[in-house]
Amino acid sequence: MNRVETIRELLNDALDPAELDIVDESHFHKGHAGAASGAGHFNVSIVSIAFAGLTLLARHRLVYKAVDSLMPVEIHALSIKAMTPDEHTSAKA
Repeated sequence: MNRVETIRELLNDALDPAELDIVDESHFHKGHAGAASGAGHFNVSIVSIAFAGLTLLARHRLVYKAVDSLMPVEIHALSIKAMTPDEHTSAKA
C-alpha cells in the first residue's frame, strides 16, 4: 500500500468522510529539508459530519490525530481543507 492509500484508510476509519481527496505533492518539494528524509507533502480535502460545530483548529487536530502514526516518517507536511457536508454544498453553489 502506498502512502496516499494509507492516509486514505486512516482518514476513512477515523472520520467516515462523505468526500476525500488526497494529493501527493512531494515532487514539488524535492531538495527541501523535510523531503530529504523521504517523508512526503500531501494536500487533503475532506468532507465529514465529524467536523460539525468544530473550529478550524479542532478539525485539523482530528485529521492530524487520524494520521499521527505516519508523522513525521511518512508525512512531513499536510495541507488540510476540512469541511462539513453543508459547507461543502455551499462552496459548490
